[in-house]
Amino acid sequence: MTTHLVPTSTTLVLPPSTRLSKNNNNNNIAAQFCFPQTPRLRFSKWQCAAAVSLVSQPPIPQSEVGNNGKPFPAEVSRTILELSSVGTLSTPTQDGWPLGIAVRFAVDPHGSPLIFLNHSTSKFALDSKSTLLVQLEQYGLRTPQCTILGTLQKPQDATALKKLHSVWEKRFGHEVDEDRLFLLSVERVLQIEDFAEDGIWVTSSEYKSANPDPLRDFAERMIDEINTNNREDILRFCNIYIDLDFQVCDAKMLWVDRLGFDVRFRSPRNDVFEARIPFPREVTDEKGAKSSFNCMSQLAWEVEKNFHAAEFEKVKQLKKMEHGGL
Repeated sequence: MTTHLVPTSTTLVLPPSTRLSKNNNNNNIAAQFCFPQTPRLRFSKWQCAAAVSLVSQPPIPQSEVGNNGKPFPAEVSRTILELSSVGTLSTPTQDGWPLGIAVRFAVDPHGSPLIFLNHSTSKFALDSKSTLLVQLEQYGLRTPQCTILGTLQKPQDATALKKLHSVWEKRFGHEVDEDRLFLLSVERVLQIEDFAEDGIWVTSSEYKSANPDPLRDFAERMIDEINTNNREDILRFCNIYIDLDFQVCDAKMLWVDRLGFDVRFRSPRNDVFEARIPFPREVTDEKGAKSSFNCMSQLAWEVEKNFHAAEFEKVKQLKKMEHGGL
């Protein structure tokens, strides 16, 4: 069943340009009213009424925002490992040759990879320098990846080993021989946004203190739903929220996180670009993300129809894709 963006009764919606803080008096906020004549979105059960509570949150502290309004690389790396279960372990064998193999892994509460090795591969040299490469494909268009640099270790404490076994069982739903479980310490992390791009080094303390993104478990499903059912909204987002001198021909959303979402789009000259569009406020769950998307869609439609002025700062930083398609 398709629902309207707003119910038939008048609903108070605050545009993305509205900025609130803990000291703001909500009674003094200039607000916008949405009426039943607004366009429909095809997301069932998505409500715009949550926008009041969404935008009443304080602005996101700059200490929690990375470059271009994205999460810090440490948070991205933690998210990649939380969403993945297969990686490439490279470590020297006992005779000194480097060897890379595909392994399954889980992560402990600090983000350290817990790796299962069979009898033949468990003969890797312990306490030697090793790496674990983990990749996460995003809508078939981008592959963020991180490489953990550390030491392959065998937990000796029985209590710690039991806890790690529980982590593995929770992740994969079955028990394994504890003698085949190994822990990769995290000394440094190299986080890369996509193939053929420069990486960013993350320290061990930065990685361990970071939290994986709270939207990670449903981000892929949400992106697929938006790209399938709401193509016009993605095009409108690019044309309204990004400072462009052309009309976007095609566009797709790549990923969504607590701070915003990434889009890739094509110009009339067939050039492909990528940009980051931030949320008005940080979101922490699926309901908040969908509510924010709906309200941004509503405002973009009104700006496009000249019902509302573009009272927000447009995204100015674009990345031209030399190799990636759309």
